[in-house]
Amino acid sequence: MSSGNLEQLKREFLEHLEIEKGRSLNTINNYDRYLSRFLDFSKKKSPKEIDADLIREYRLWLNRQESSGENETLKRKTQNYYLIALRAFLKYIGKRGIETLSPESIELAKTSERDLDLISIEELERLMEAPEGSELKDLRDKAILELLFSTGLRVSELTSLNRDINLKRDELSVRGKGDKVRVVFLSKKAKEFVTKYLDKRTDIDDALFIQVGRGAKSAESLRLTPRSIERLVKHYAIKAGISKKATPHIIRHSFATDLLQNGADLRSVQALLGHANIATTQVYTHVTDKHLEEVHKSFHGKRRK
Repeated sequence: MSSGNLEQLKREFLEHLEIEKGRSLNTINNYDRYLSRFLDFSKKKSPKEIDADLIREYRLWLNRQESSGENETLKRKTQNYYLIALRAFLKYIGKRGIETLSPESIELAKTSERDLDLISIEELERLMEAPEGSELKDLRDKAILELLFSTGLRVSELTSLNRDINLKRDELSVRGKGDKVRVVFLSKKAKEFVTKYLDKRTDIDDALFIQVGRGAKSAESLRLTPRSIERLVKHYAIKAGISKKATPHIIRHSFATDLLQNGADLRSVQALLGHANIATTQVYTHVTDKHLEEVHKSFHGKRRK
């Protein structure tokens, strides 16, 4: 089989991700960026030229690169994104019967355990109550916050929803990462405010959550973007007096930790979040296990002198 050159193979790999693997355009763009940086560094043309010495030089080079806009080098976690993309590329090349370095020989950089940005339950409650009033924008924003916490949806999943959802049911099917469909559940409050918001609308746009106000009249599409939702959450966090970082993803974290702290099992939370690997979900146990320390302090060794 013809080995091809690395640039050509990269294009074919990205097409493979889009067509066969069903990856999002955002993911494909990230892989393109990571692999382009490797090809620019290596100056190699053939897969045969990729060897252990080249990878070692690349890792040293990555480790010494400055983060954009920061006076510090790339974080280990970011370096691993580059290495993961390279491993996936080499695996694709190998499956085509083309001789190259084994992807298993590329080890990821050791990183510290992931820290979760979390807001307290009191801060979460203040955030949920921050949208006030009965205008369309107020009802929309309230519905967005309640739906995020009720379902644990990713922001991209939320913005892709259409208004034809069946609010007579307590569940909702969503299409998530990798084009996988999962079921999420609507709380009473989420259903209440989504209903109020939809009842107030007079437009015929398909999107569930739309732009409102003067800017909406000139917009090509009324559908809210993920960036719009991020700005919305930040706005209400400031209004609620929350100084910590607040994003739609942090509401997703709150959704997961709330379930685990109230006794939900890890496998169920994994399914609700749409995680392909349970190891991704296990990061939340580091947070929820903190209450065990309090249990230990309160109940252990009380009879000892």
